[in-house]
Amino acid sequence: MAIFENSIQWVLNLGSAVFVPLIIFVLGLIVRMPIKRAFMSAITLGVAFTGINMVIGFMADAVSPASEAMALNTGISLPALDLGWTGAASITWSWAYAFAFFAIQIVINIALLALNWTKTLNVDMWNVWGKALTGYIVYFVSGSLPAAFIVASLQVILELKLGDMFQRHIEDLTGIPLVTVTHPMNLSAVFMLPVNKLMDKIPILNKKADTEALRKKIGIFSENSVMGFIIGILLGFAGAYSISGSLNLGIEVATAMALFPTVSKLFMQSLSPLADAMSEFMKKRFKDREVVIGLDWPFLAGRSELWVTLILIVPIFIGYSLILPGNTVLPIAGVLNYSIAVGGLLLTGGNLARMIILGLIYTPLYLYSATYFAPILTDMAKVTGAVDVEEGRLITWSTIEAPELRIFFAEAFNLNWLAIIGAIVFLLMFIWLNKSVTKEKIPSLRYEKESE
Repeated sequence: MAIFENSIQWVLNLGSAVFVPLIIFVLGLIVRMPIKRAFMSAITLGVAFTGINMVIGFMADAVSPASEAMALNTGISLPALDLGWTGAASITWSWAYAFAFFAIQIVINIALLALNWTKTLNVDMWNVWGKALTGYIVYFVSGSLPAAFIVASLQVILELKLGDMFQRHIEDLTGIPLVTVTHPMNLSAVFMLPVNKLMDKIPILNKKADTEALRKKIGIFSENSVMGFIIGILLGFAGAYSISGSLNLGIEVATAMALFPTVSKLFMQSLSPLADAMSEFMKKRFKDREVVIGLDWPFLAGRSELWVTLILIVPIFIGYSLILPGNTVLPIAGVLNYSIAVGGLLLTGGNLARMIILGLIYTPLYLYSATYFAPILTDMAKVTGAVDVEEGRLITWSTIEAPELRIFFAEAFNLNWLAIIGAIVFLLMFIWLNKSVTKEKIPSLRYEKESE
């Protein structure tokens, strides 16, 4: 067991930019890609992940200080320290049972593929820690280790089904065939679905409103760099930056916004040859059988609607944290809420107006969830020794992914009847989402038709 854990840890230490391309290379060889093409696809994917992560890091480094300054200017102090996803991941990997979730994900995925109950092959092994985190939360709340593995297994299944249902939307948004997202942040679409359905009844919200549509209406102001520059300046002013500081922040955000589409093209360059090879491989062996590749979300980063939504929600997120009663967390490390942005992008087809409205409505959910999870993550840090936490201090993650799943099912196994009802409602809404997404037209195409 120790040898297995050490081997997995060594691979994980390589980082996702090496780990995932390694899996892609092996997968390419399995589907009979020439070694040269498989190698080039893997290297290009590694470059794409590294490039996107560099730009995301650059964006976060620019925005986070302004967000912190905005919050500190209020003079309000909140007790729970936001460590963001990186802190949560490092703590989770230190849990003794974390590595068992690799086997759970692989076995379930292979079984569902063999039974033809999914068409998604999830190669995003890096984010196995998300299932381990769910397991620990359930274990902490319910005291049951079997319950921890049951709920984590359910999460694996839901991620695969999300990959199935959103694949055609993702291909429409990115132009990359046979690739999908299997990240748990997609689960945000479950609870956002009812509000999105209500917005179907509002004519003005049924017009195409992605950045391409805006470009036709407002010209230069819809360009990625110009939008980034304006948003960056406004964020700087909100953080009480000087004119010079605000202008510099504007340029930094504009730079990131301009680079995202350029770097994201590398994902298409890398994944399209593999998708073609997989398609040919499956056609020869299984009649009418299609298998898609499940990946982490960054290959969606070329969609500027995602970044406009992320940044515009920042002051809203901080504002909510200062006025909501019972909230204990100030969003700093996790201030960019990818769950709302990615879930909203997939659900609405990049309709900016809808994405921002969804952000306004659902942001409080993440603050209250982070408050709920604070004692759990603090305990996990103390148990594993991964992070030193001062006595009387709490740590948390302000934009923790899939909070509904984790809270409802953890409390359900603690025999909380309200949570049991909540878990049932969540699963019913998931079924509703699946039927809605798979039967309806791709949102971006539907809006285009209605706006003509």
